[in-house]
Amino acid sequence: MSAKLLERNLLHRASGLRLAFKTGSARATRFNSTTSPTNQLNWQEFLKLRGSRRKWQAVTTIPASVLGFLGGVAYFGNLETDPTKLIMGVDPFMFYGFCTVGCVGAGALIGPTIGSAIWRFSNRNSIALIDVREREFLQHIAKKRVDPTLQSPTNPIPDYYGEKIGSLHQYRQWLRDQGKYRRKHVLPEN
Repeated sequence: MSAKLLERNLLHRASGLRLAFKTGSARATRFNSTTSPTNQLNWQEFLKLRGSRRKWQAVTTIPASVLGFLGGVAYFGNLETDPTKLIMGVDPFMFYGFCTVGCVGAGALIGPTIGSAIWRFSNRNSIALIDVREREFLQHIAKKRVDPTLQSPTNPIPDYYGEKIGSLHQYRQWLRDQGKYRRKHVLPEN
């Protein structure tokens, strides 16, 4: 009787193990020498995310500029002024107009920062991976770009920081443009 009980227990344990492996509930052990493929961000995904960040920065610039304009109009439009007294040698209405335009400029400068913050918040789960790839990408850019001493005011280096790169195709085009610029300025013309 004890042999049958032992056999039944072994069969029950074995079927439980098979069920655990089928359902994936068994835990796998990962050693320190192996890496998880989910902890890596490939270049296509990174460049796609980088392009979306650039779009967020561009899109948030417009509302920030409008808010700067509205804030400037609300503040400077409500100030009491004496039209006969000049402000820094300028007509007060002109001065307040310039200040309002300055508020628009401040909004345009703050807009990309806000867009970048929103983008980082929306991608917060993979931000560490993005930062690692960003460092690698900037090292590639610094290594492959043209020497800045070759540029002139009339002929600047095309996309020196690689800001417009949003795909592998655009990266390859950037490399070709850098090579073309380098050949044009380093090799003598015949």
